[in-house]
Amino acid sequence: MNEKENKQLELDLRYIRMAKIWAENSYCKRRQVGAIVVKDKMIISDGYNGTPSGFENICEDDNGLTKPYVLHAEANAITKIARSGNNSDGATLYVTSSPCIECAKLIIQAGIKRVVYSEAYRLNDGIELLQRAGIEVVLAQDVQP
Repeated sequence: MNEKENKQLELDLRYIRMAKIWAENSYCKRRQVGAIVVKDKMIISDGYNGTPSGFENICEDDNGLTKPYVLHAEANAITKIARSGNNSDGATLYVTSSPCIECAKLIIQAGIKRVVYSEAYRLNDGIELLQRAGIEVVLAQDVQP
């Protein structure tokens, strides 16, 4: 691994750790997911899974199943960019869990060119769609304590 690749790996692991910390903001009990969007080495957005603004912060129903209107961390981060003056063309998305196919579609349309995740989800159709779209996808697992 050359110096440039090593530096990128260090940055990837740092931003993944930040996404993991951001996931702690989620009120979801089944799974907490965090996302950070970085462009030109600046964080331009962040998100975590949860209910839409103005809804109660309860993600699961009485049976423990995730409510259908819960937003994924990636969707929250991308829509936050839409409400700001920023754009995500060429950005990198750091997310604690691999994107589902619905989030993959949003990522493609948002112009994000790189996705780094730290944990594989049980379905990999989102990853396959991102790769088909020519988006670089990286599994970066932090091995530090």
